[in-house]
Amino acid sequence: MLFFRLLSRLPLGILYGLSDILYFILLYLIRYRREVVLKNLQLSFPEKSPADIKRIAKGFYRNLTDLIVETIKMPALSADELHRRVHFVNPELVKERLQAGQAIIGMASHSSNWEWIPSASVLNDMPTDSIYKTLNNPFFEELMREVRSSFGAVPIPMHTLPRRMVEAKNLPRIIALVADQVPDVPEQAYWTDFLHQDTPFYPGTERLARSRHLPVFYTELKRVKRGYYEVKFTLIGEAPYDQLPLGTILDRYRDLLEKTIRENPSDWLWSHKRWKHWRAKYPKVGAKLT
Repeated sequence: MLFFRLLSRLPLGILYGLSDILYFILLYLIRYRREVVLKNLQLSFPEKSPADIKRIAKGFYRNLTDLIVETIKMPALSADELHRRVHFVNPELVKERLQAGQAIIGMASHSSNWEWIPSASVLNDMPTDSIYKTLNNPFFEELMREVRSSFGAVPIPMHTLPRRMVEAKNLPRIIALVADQVPDVPEQAYWTDFLHQDTPFYPGTERLARSRHLPVFYTELKRVKRGYYEVKFTLIGEAPYDQLPLGTILDRYRDLLEKTIRENPSDWLWSHKRWKHWRAKYPKVGAKLT
């Protein structure tokens, strides 16, 4: 832990130099998940040439190594620097609901540097619970909790979310979920077409929104240039939900996420095994949210 704390104190310029070295190591020496990355890209963009796929893959590794060093830097990043590096385009959409005493759900994705956004939200007067999957390695779990609690953001393990919802039921905040993760129980997932592939999504986000009558915002993150990001909120669901067909929130999230990915494909996390499940593998799977 001490090593990472010391590393975090290095200027970002030096850390980006380390990122360049790590990029070369991951791409050309270790070839980190290269087959997974290429297969995901080929299936998601069948219209693109091999040269385009290779270019996007290289850009992905650039993004990945920058994400690593920027995440390490987070605990030592000053408030002023984080303010400069993360710009919220329309925070008033969320702030007006928080100021009215209401919690909101923010559906984000593994795009660009998602690790900076909860802390940047807090610095912009938007208290945030950052919901995450716990890591199996105790050391890295402790490290990531330290990173994710910077500036007062509250990291909440996914399995403790129901308890947190009870304890903080009257607390206005963003309940931030990285919603493009692979569901643990595919049989209970919401299955839909995404990037030309049959894809399972967690149904819990929409269920939570409907049961708690919470508005839902798609949280789009774009890289402006190296180390600088732009965040835009888009309302995709709001109570009353009686007349909104089941699955609409997830469908809207899917459509907006796909648009984000197509505009900047290298910035998404192509190394995760997003399509390791397929519907035919699970006889009891349901196609729609129930």
